[in-house]
Amino acid sequence: MVQFEPLSRLPTSQELPCSDDTPVDNELQNLIPNLLLSILAFIWQDRQDWFLGVDMGIYYLYENKRQPALVPDGFLSIGVPRRSSESGRLSYVLWEENNIPPILAIEIVSKKYNDEYGDKKDKYTQLGVLYYVIYNPSHWQRDEHQPFEVYRLEQGEYILQTGEPYWMPEVGLGIGRGQGTYVDWTREWLFWYDEQGNLYPQRAEQERQRAEQERQRAEQERQRAEQERQRAEQERQRAEQALQQTVTRLFSLGLSLEQIATACNLSVEEVRAILE
Repeated sequence: MVQFEPLSRLPTSQELPCSDDTPVDNELQNLIPNLLLSILAFIWQDRQDWFLGVDMGIYYLYENKRQPALVPDGFLSIGVPRRSSESGRLSYVLWEENNIPPILAIEIVSKKYNDEYGDKKDKYTQLGVLYYVIYNPSHWQRDEHQPFEVYRLEQGEYILQTGEPYWMPEVGLGIGRGQGTYVDWTREWLFWYDEQGNLYPQRAEQERQRAEQERQRAEQERQRAEQERQRAEQERQRAEQALQQTVTRLFSLGLSLEQIATACNLSVEEVRAILE
């Protein structure tokens, strides 16, 4: 478990490296956590006590020693500010987060095995992450594991859980696989689920579609109003041109300003302004 005894001086997030300059192996290691983030931003939009990091370093102490940054593909913390500053977090530094470790860490296994089932699991145990999800859609047979595994930390040891989607009561969410389309890519993704096993993106997508339909309707109304305004302006201009032509013709026929004003239901000043 993480040790929280203060050292003589702990570096701040501004002083710690915010990147190890090592890119992720493949698209999914970035896209899957970002999809989960976008869904969570919708279903928890009124909450400000959570943070989901994507490919971000976590700094922590273990046995009173600062450990190298641990960089999950994605992690979720609850009980921390959603926004820590105007510029956002550079990294997740436990001694700046009231010593609250992530409650969930997610690793997506790629062609290059990064010890997700060994050393990383040990580090998440030290950190005290309650739930550890390993998604291995392409290389699970190579690694002799299942494509989707959820581990729960119990008495200092990760225990493989059963059931999918898997409900996490401490998080208030379930997690599991599902077919869907994200960034124009239809495939299997990881999604959030409610306690009844309903896929959250379906409801989120319905809301998004309704919002888009409302936006389109509002835009159509705006366009119709603009067309009506333009038609009214064109009618006004035509009426003005016709009046000018009538006044000019009557004046050319020798009528006085007073006679023209009476015939056109205008004032003498208005007739004079048209003729000028």
